[in-house]
Amino acid sequence: VLSEEILATVRTKVEQISVEGRRVPCLAVVLVGDNPASQVYVRNKKNTCNKVGITSLEYILPSETSQDELIGLIQKLNLSDEVDGILVQLPLPAHLDSKVVIDTIIPQKDVDGFHRYNMGSLALKDPQICPCTPHGVMYMLDSIAIDYHGKHAVVIGTSNIVGRPMALELINRGATVTMCNSKTKNVPELVGMADVVVAAVGRPNFVQGAWLKHGTVVIDVGINRLDDGKLCGDVDYASSLEKAAYITPVPGGVGPMTIAMLLNNTIRCYNLNSKKE
Repeated sequence: VLSEEILATVRTKVEQISVEGRRVPCLAVVLVGDNPASQVYVRNKKNTCNKVGITSLEYILPSETSQDELIGLIQKLNLSDEVDGILVQLPLPAHLDSKVVIDTIIPQKDVDGFHRYNMGSLALKDPQICPCTPHGVMYMLDSIAIDYHGKHAVVIGTSNIVGRPMALELINRGATVTMCNSKTKNVPELVGMADVVVAAVGRPNFVQGAWLKHGTVVIDVGINRLDDGKLCGDVDYASSLEKAAYITPVPGGVGPMTIAMLLNNTIRCYNLNSKKE
């Protein structure tokens, strides 16, 4: 429902741009190789673009594409007046350096918010374009009117895509933040002290309901496929349900928010590029 709310706002903005006779926003998605999960994500992004009236361009490159070829394409998209946002679907094949690739995208076209300029701006409390998943999580938390001041948030996972920017988003709002990594010794204890838990660790059903105090807000960013083919998150949903004041399901919780925020960022990039903001 929340993701639909964001998409409806995006659709209205696109319609307004169209009514004014301007070019509608355009998102370029670059996929290298044939990772099946990545193909699904790219398809979802394309379908959602269609839904809100954003133009989407797809560049599907073979897995043996060289670093220079990929960077050449990005530089071409950087210069294009027709493209507002550039997304390179991760993970990239092992021979490509994703850091170099992401930093080739100009910051005002970096819809994922992963460029070091955008990450640094978030760290300095002056965000330009925020990473989609953490920003979507903040939208969810805001929807239940959390007052972050004096609240203890525990973020499990320290990836550049979710964990780190998530912690920064929460710190910027005044929460007290603890980050857990694979070496953290007392995760259950720390989770037990949390008012808000964000799990983004990539381990099926890692967080147990028994760890939580009553009334905790639990955001499950993980998406894992079990041996029987079923999808599950990083939080054991069944045991956490009775303890949590609010918990997001997997699938269908954070995932749709990420794509909605991506399209919201595309509008943001459009405005930055056309100096409308």
